[in-house]
Amino acid sequence: MNVSVEVGPGFEPPSLVADVFDANCPTRTVLDNVTSRWAVLVLWALLDGTQRFSDLRRRIGGVSEKMLAQTLQRLERDGFVHRLAHPVIPPHVDYSLTPLGETAARQIAGLTSWIEGQLTTVLAARATYDSEHAAGPVR
Repeated sequence: MNVSVEVGPGFEPPSLVADVFDANCPTRTVLDNVTSRWAVLVLWALLDGTQRFSDLRRRIGGVSEKMLAQTLQRLERDGFVHRLAHPVIPPHVDYSLTPLGETAARQIAGLTSWIEGQLTTVLAARATYDSEHAAGPVR
């Protein structure tokens, strides 16, 4: 699927072949940004539609204000999230998925749904492993 993203004047995309296994390939930073614990949850939450910062923070249990702000900024920089600041007091900022973000979020939703469906099996495997390795659980 082709997705167009608006870029600034004079932007010239780098000429490269993407290879996530190459340590110097920019795909690594994109992968890090999209698959971080908080980014996965933000992208999945935004599949439900536009949300305010406070709504996202309430929905995503355990995320600090600082981590949520940093995650949203990284996702916005990479073109996955659109930030719309309304000129009102108190500040009102809406976050939504871009077309690129929606395609990524749908992939992530599939993986996270699979994880939820397999959780019992994974926890059983983890318990078996831990009981077979006397050194204790591996984190």
